[in-house]
Amino acid sequence: MNDESEIINGLLLELRRGMIILSVLSQLDTPKYGYSLMQSLEEKGVPVDAGTLYPLLRRLEKQELLHSEWEVGGTKPRKYYSLSETGKAVYGKLCDEWIVMAGNMDKLINRKGDGPDGVD
Repeated sequence: MNDESEIINGLLLELRRGMIILSVLSQLDTPKYGYSLMQSLEEKGVPVDAGTLYPLLRRLEKQELLHSEWEVGGTKPRKYYSLSETGKAVYGKLCDEWIVMAGNMDKLINRKGDGPDGVD
């Protein structure tokens, strides 16, 4: 891999890290266990590996943004996660901020005449 590709891959990783929390919270309006959450995110174009997801779920639970509950009635025990009331409020505020930031970025990226390519 050349230097430019390595740089791009590193920067894309940083961008993804910033949106994973919001992506995860967006899927937990109904309870989901870890693997079903990974599938849901992947279906929507946001793949997250288990080594990233499970520590994040534990952290969000520790911050009291998520509730968890074990279901032991099936073939194997599964821990289901859902948004707490605090999590719902935080998710709403993060969505509001995301919309503002995305709009601002859109203005920056789509500007005419003063962009890095010099197109007028």
